[in-house]
Amino acid sequence: MMNSNGSKFDLIAYLSSGEIDLEDGEFRIPPLSELSKEKGISIAALREQLGVARAFGFVDVQPRIGIHRRPYSFTPAVRTSLSYAIELDRRYFEDFSSLRRHVEANYWFEAVEQLDREDVRHLQQLVSRAWEKLEGSPPRLPHQEHLDLHLTIYGKIDNVFVLGLLEAYWDAYEAVGYSRYTELSYLKSVWQFHEQIIAAIAAEDFDQGYHLLLEHMDLIQDISSHKAEKE
Repeated sequence: MMNSNGSKFDLIAYLSSGEIDLEDGEFRIPPLSELSKEKGISIAALREQLGVARAFGFVDVQPRIGIHRRPYSFTPAVRTSLSYAIELDRRYFEDFSSLRRHVEANYWFEAVEQLDREDVRHLQQLVSRAWEKLEGSPPRLPHQEHLDLHLTIYGKIDNVFVLGLLEAYWDAYEAVGYSRYTELSYLKSVWQFHEQIIAAIAAEDFDQGYHLLLEHMDLIQDISSHKAEKE
């Protein structure tokens, strides 16, 4: 539907404009009935556009609270597109994994140079928890520790697109079943690398940590290729 100026209202463009009211430090969007009258667009058309905005993570919609614009994140868009791609063909995950490896390798030094003592302590705790799980009876999979370790290392990079790619990767990693890989010798090899990488970070030997990261990624790539062939 055209508004009074003869142009079609675009909710996503509206969300990025300066028209939204700021209340209590949050950007609130008027109710759809009010927006419909103000912009000259049907409520049905607004609901359709709102569904797209929610899928991209641009807004939250809560009963009795209303519609709020969210801080920008690249993750929802990547997650949605990647999930669709993997449903079409699992090999898309391997392509995305290759992208993730290049991203982590290229942002390694920028990432680790920003970590402080608390970050390093947290990484060491993750390694300890992972070994407790792996050496328990019965052994347990330290998937959450694996995810947290990588996202902690790269978590202080001031680039929303890098973080979005990495966060979406770990969602997909779990979705395709890699987080349930249970060969104990492989998992222990992975965490031996993690332990050495974190030790290098703690010692501020970032060059050594980088080389260990690359070896670690080669190990992950080998097992991913093997799993893909079996499927």
